Amino acid sequence: MAEQAVPGGRRYDRVVLKISGEGFCQAGERGISMAAVVHLAEQTRRAAEHGAQIAIVMGGGNILRGAQFTSGNAHIHEATAHYMGMLATVMNGLALQDGLESLGCDTRLMTAIRMEGVAEPYIRRRARRHLEKGRIILLAAGTGSPFVTTDTAAAQRALELDADVLLKATRVDGVYSDDPEKNPHAVLYGELTYEDVLRQNLRVMDPEAIAKCMQYAMPIMVFNFKKQGNIEKAVRGERVGTLVAPNRPEV
Repeated sequence: MAEQAVPGGRRYDRVVLKISGEGFCQAGERGISMAAVVHLAEQTRRAAEHGAQIAIVMGGGNILRGAQFTSGNAHIHEATAHYMGMLATVMNGLALQDGLESLGCDTRLMTAIRMEGVAEPYIRRRARRHLEKGRIILLAAGTGSPFVTTDTAAAQRALELDADVLLKATRVDGVYSDDPEKNPHAVLYGELTYEDVLRQNLRVMDPEAIAKCMQYAMPIMVFNFKKQGNIEKAVRGERVGTLVAPNRPEV
């Protein structure tokens, strides 16, 4: 029997989950923490058990950020720095793949930059087939092109794979009027339109990613993945965080 949507929400059949590099390390640290990776893997496994098809796009800022090589007296071309960042996302993907498979999940790591020794090349039809077979796919190396963020890559993949929603996992509870880590009076929004986000310059995803989602009416749910069970709740359609959509839902 198909699982029913939870009250106040809907169960998503196919999702793209964007996890920034900070999801792969402990707060205030760099590198890869397997404790953090296992936390992500356990939440993802439980979400997949509800029948959702899950594709994950990883950031790589826990390992390096291209900006650190393109400021001051740095002599690395910005495009080169971006490629280095893409390779960092592959490292995160390998770690998460092992974390998921240690829990019994069937996975495929796919990269936008060909490196067949460690991963499959990203091919849209193949990725869809993996999802249809119940595999969790990990999408690394962004779009394979420099000057494009992994947020925009996540929006692109969500559209290509006909996802029901783009889930943006963050370390705060959703979209606020200001940085909640600096302003204790910042207001948490329940629902926003794409126009609200762009007009108020809210820190959700980069403007290019928002514009792509707005053009094709791809909803975005922004939530705190650090809270146990929130990935599972988001996939089940429960309200956790902020929903960015074409129109504010009727209350």
